[in-house]
Amino acid sequence: QVQLVESGGGLVQPGGSLRLSCAASGFTFNTAAMTWFRQTPGRLRELVAAITETGGITNYMDSVRGRFTISRDNDKNTVDLEMNSLKPEDTAVYYCSVLIRANRYWGQGTQVTVSS
Repeated sequence: QVQLVESGGGLVQPGGSLRLSCAASGFTFNTAAMTWFRQTPGRLRELVAAITETGGITNYMDSVRGRFTISRDNDKNTVDLEMNSLKPEDTAVYYCSVLIRANRYWGQGTQVTVSS
């Protein structure tokens, strides 16, 4: 079965950095585009970043472009999200996600809190 396990969240001061990682299993990783979403209480989950199967194309939501970098390692079946210049408004639960044959799968999420 598809499994996505996120790690790397935590508390960081504004302007700081965090690196999230997602370990994937249960599907052919190098044939699937991967995405990171985030969600804050009372709001819909929003797409933060996406990366194609080979990593050749990435895309970001406007508010994180230039600060966040998504990458993947198809040998290790992992997808990472490097987050720099963090702002309080980046505080959220971050989810790794994959769409396989019209079914979207989610990890359990990892909390990122940006606060002084």
